[in-house]
Amino acid sequence: MARSKEFDEKAVLRKAMELFWEQGYEKTSMQDLVDHMGIHRRSIYDTFGDKRSLFLASLNHYEELIVNEMESIISSTSSIKQAIRDVFIFILNSIEQYPKGCLSVNAAIELSLLDKEIGRIVTKMFNRTEDMFSNLIKRGQTSGELSKEIDSDNTSRFLHNNLVGIRVLIKTNYNKKELEGIITLALSVLD
Repeated sequence: MARSKEFDEKAVLRKAMELFWEQGYEKTSMQDLVDHMGIHRRSIYDTFGDKRSLFLASLNHYEELIVNEMESIISSTSSIKQAIRDVFIFILNSIEQYPKGCLSVNAAIELSLLDKEIGRIVTKMFNRTEDMFSNLIKRGQTSGELSKEIDSDNTSRFLHNNLVGIRVLIKTNYNKKELEGIITLALSVLD
């Protein structure tokens, strides 16, 4: 008879996600995962598979977490410009509750050239953020808040590129005021 799991799968997946986020894929050993997740190695293999499968599950969990946060921010703001700004500010303030930077950006830098599947997954994640910005711009154009002269596709890629840049700069010695200045300048394309 199979034993029931004695751990919360989402909670231990979040711990794995945070460890991969802090250390990267290559620097994270199975023993690190065992210690950090607080479950047996066999439980990790039985529940998630090997280290790569656990990383993919962690990446998926990360996307779900971030997308839910962004959707919540967007749905609670009536101004399109403010919604986009609030997404940037969320990323800037995320260091208060999450590891610095971005798991998807880290995965792109560390693994996308070495692992084509991870490269495709990260590109899909990036495209999803660009689509979110593009849809917001189109809504702003329909409502009259944004100029119809704005190219929604190019501008959404530009905004996403700046969002990725903020996620990278968060890991360095830039201070919050400097990063807020970058955000203000980047969002000026919406004026």
